[in-house]
Amino acid sequence: MINLELHPRQSACFLSRATEILYGGAAGGGKSHTMRIIAIALAIDVPNIQIYLFRRVFADLAKNHIEGASGFASLLAPLINSKFVRISESEITFKNGSKIYLCHCQHEKDVIKYQGAEINVLLIDELTHFSEKIYKFLRGRCRIGSLKVPEKYKDKLPLILCGSNPGGIGHQFVKQTFIDNCDPMQVREMPAEEGGMLRQFIPAKLQDNPTMMLNDPLYANKLIGLGGALAKAMLEGDWDAIEGAYFDQFDKDLHIIEPFLIPADWARIRGFDWGYSRPFATLWAAVSDGSLVICNGIKRSFPRGSLIFYREYYGCTGKANEGLKLSNKEIALETMSMQEGEKMSDMVADPAIFDVSRGKSIAEELAEYGCYYREADNKRINGWQQIRGRLIGEDGKPLIYFTKDVKNLLRTLPIMQYDPSKPEDLDSDLEDHAVDTLRYVCMSRPIIINVQQTPLEIGEQWWKDFNPHNVRKNAFKRNTEQDYE
Repeated sequence: MINLELHPRQSACFLSRATEILYGGAAGGGKSHTMRIIAIALAIDVPNIQIYLFRRVFADLAKNHIEGASGFASLLAPLINSKFVRISESEITFKNGSKIYLCHCQHEKDVIKYQGAEINVLLIDELTHFSEKIYKFLRGRCRIGSLKVPEKYKDKLPLILCGSNPGGIGHQFVKQTFIDNCDPMQVREMPAEEGGMLRQFIPAKLQDNPTMMLNDPLYANKLIGLGGALAKAMLEGDWDAIEGAYFDQFDKDLHIIEPFLIPADWARIRGFDWGYSRPFATLWAAVSDGSLVICNGIKRSFPRGSLIFYREYYGCTGKANEGLKLSNKEIALETMSMQEGEKMSDMVADPAIFDVSRGKSIAEELAEYGCYYREADNKRINGWQQIRGRLIGEDGKPLIYFTKDVKNLLRTLPIMQYDPSKPEDLDSDLEDHAVDTLRYVCMSRPIIINVQQTPLEIGEQWWKDFNPHNVRKNAFKRNTEQDYE
């Protein structure tokens, strides 16, 4: 006789109709224990089932799943004594033919070891420790195969159950796959290109695991003691609170606002970061003149000179960091269509698109369809400081705001990390395209940090020498699209 009890939130994993589940968020929710109990229950109930349990590093398997008062060795002790179960270093074998394989996959090249695996149940402990490539490969090996499935499990197998806290190398893809654009507990049928399973995020916090709270009543204090973003992520399961976040000044309660009708006389800026196989990003921002507006049904004002990012055109397939591969003509025409009727005061873009070393530049191709840009100030460290300065603002009021319409900027901004080899810079291996565009726009109207600013006045002289048929590097400083119509 063995004890396979689960607390209510943990039981939701076992009872859910979903077949691709992420369980967890906060620390102490009982993720690992839940996986062990479900693995044992299925191994006993379904003869010959093949269950694969992964941790990124093999040493963590013994530490987290074999040893300890609630490890496999302790949970299965009665069945081990009766010879129904045998535990070796890399697998747990049941007399009915079921097996729980203890696996690791530290590097992407290691997935080749599981090329021929027939995985009936895939359990991944700490999913954010894995890359998206590893996860998708293992998900592709998850199938029924020749397994005879009892009637009560017909709609439940094959099954993927993952546990994780925020953070780690896979944070971005896990958040995008399971957290973003859906409600907790919502079960979604995914399209074939997303695996075709029933996907669900089941959030869990420390209070969902009474055993942990009883055995270690001071555990919550230990999490609080982590301090900063890490404490918030571990205690609350907040996927927007990332330890080591590059822009740790970002606060969704302060900086995110509801869309509102922007006054016609506010200056507007468009920024662009080009991409083809990687996403491109176009952002529109308005410059507040300090006047009152109606936002979320109430009158309010934004500090004079503050930037309000109100629209984006993001060239992504929906998969993390994968571009749409659109032509420059398609990008230009859609950009101009999205801002029809609006007049831009400034348009800035990555200086790389002005390169003419291989013939006609990208900027020239865009300009042929009325989509003009000037070369942005591309200083990285200064640009990041401009963003930070605006996030902090003055007298407790930010100098930058984002409406909920700039979804991809809001998705990627909080998860930017420091470059491990350049401590002052942002890690450019991340999906940083919208954030780069944000930098270009902020650098078009730089502020002096912690000094009261007034916005730059929009003049009329700068465009007079501009030739729209010669959009080459350094050909012009600023431009206004209404003058090209």
